[in-house]
Amino acid sequence: MKQYIVDAFTSKPFAGNPAAVCVMDKWPSEESMMKLAMENNLSETAFIVKEEQGYHLRWFTPGTEVELCGHATLASSFVILNYYEPESDIVRFQTLSGLLTIRRKGNLYEMDFPTFELKEIPVTDAMESAFGVRPIKAVLGLDLICVFDSEEQVRKMEPDQLKLMQIEGRVQNATAKGTDVDCVSRSFCPKVSVPEDPVCGSAHVQIADYWSKELQKDSIDAYQASKRGGYLHCEKREEGRMVISGEAVLVAISDLAVELE
Repeated sequence: MKQYIVDAFTSKPFAGNPAAVCVMDKWPSEESMMKLAMENNLSETAFIVKEEQGYHLRWFTPGTEVELCGHATLASSFVILNYYEPESDIVRFQTLSGLLTIRRKGNLYEMDFPTFELKEIPVTDAMESAFGVRPIKAVLGLDLICVFDSEEQVRKMEPDQLKLMQIEGRVQNATAKGTDVDCVSRSFCPKVSVPEDPVCGSAHVQIADYWSKELQKDSIDAYQASKRGGYLHCEKREEGRMVISGEAVLVAISDLAVELE
């Protein structure tokens, strides 16, 4: 079985968000997939099997299976459309979040994701203690979005991982209005054994939805201000859907020396 390492949301290697992608003939056990995800120690390892109804995609962090992952979906699309179906510019995946459709447009891969209902919640002392800075607003969907007063606060914060685990959301996001882009964000995921996600596509479904309403514009250019960094173009095209676009680059192709049971 081959494993591809792809950097997503970047046009150059060793930036963006790395994901491992495994394309298989049949499903191994969840235990085997979990062990490989732990061995890779990347924020996500994606597993793909072609079934009668099309490709089935699952995502694993080093700690658990997740229901939605943007950068590993981008990486999976890159692998399928470049190495398995290079004549095609569209791929569809059956996932825990339903049917996901990805289109190749030049160097970009457009991912059509469902949005989540966002509701404003009170800013708490626990949030301030976890992030080290007090948010000016907090919004909860699948993930927590804490809005801060400045881009500099988001870039410089050093949150307490244990305290992040005690507050709301699957992922705890810090975001602020950007100077060169519409918004700047960081995504912390200690609940799924990922201290900080270099570039989080699924979080930006919610972050972009928030800023789209706040800035009253359908198109949001976002920057993830992690050490690796990455750019996402987000566009609201219809109610309940968000298109997240980005580039990707191949870093490695390897042959697994062990068989997954």
